[in-house]
Amino acid sequence: MKKVVLIGPESTGKTTLASYLAERFDTVWVPEYARTYLDGLDCPYAEKDLLEIAKGQIKIEDALAKKAQGLLICDTDLIVLKVWGEHNYRRSHPWILEQIEKRKYDLYLLTYPDIPWVGDPQRENPELGEYFYSVFKKELKALGARLVEIKGPREERQNHAVEAVEFLF
Repeated sequence: MKKVVLIGPESTGKTTLASYLAERFDTVWVPEYARTYLDGLDCPYAEKDLLEIAKGQIKIEDALAKKAQGLLICDTDLIVLKVWGEHNYRRSHPWILEQIEKRKYDLYLLTYPDIPWVGDPQRENPELGEYFYSVFKKELKALGARLVEIKGPREERQNHAVEAVEFLF
């Protein structure tokens, strides 16, 4: 099975693109577990929550992988939690780092912050899109991950993403 991850700063169209790709390739996509987890909190999240989010993300990814049709589209992966932990708390949990090394993906689609910001209660940093984009790119390069940058208006993003995924097969 091929695994594709959408990664990038907040409000860069990852969820929309993940859903589109899953429909286009007749498979399932893994939503971002952090949204569900954070919706269930009755207080601001804390460092310890990042580990729980990571475990939940892996659990739903593994469950949905069983339903995938040769291709699994992931709306995020644990690199996001590594970066978030380092940004907010100056460290990442060792278990998250270990899982990043263990879990392999065939392609990362890195979404660029060149579309309008859409705020919601879980988004925190509208002014840091370029910063996080560069951090994610650096992390992916350090891993030696296969990376395709996704930019431009919706249709251009969709076409570029489809081409990148088709290249896997």
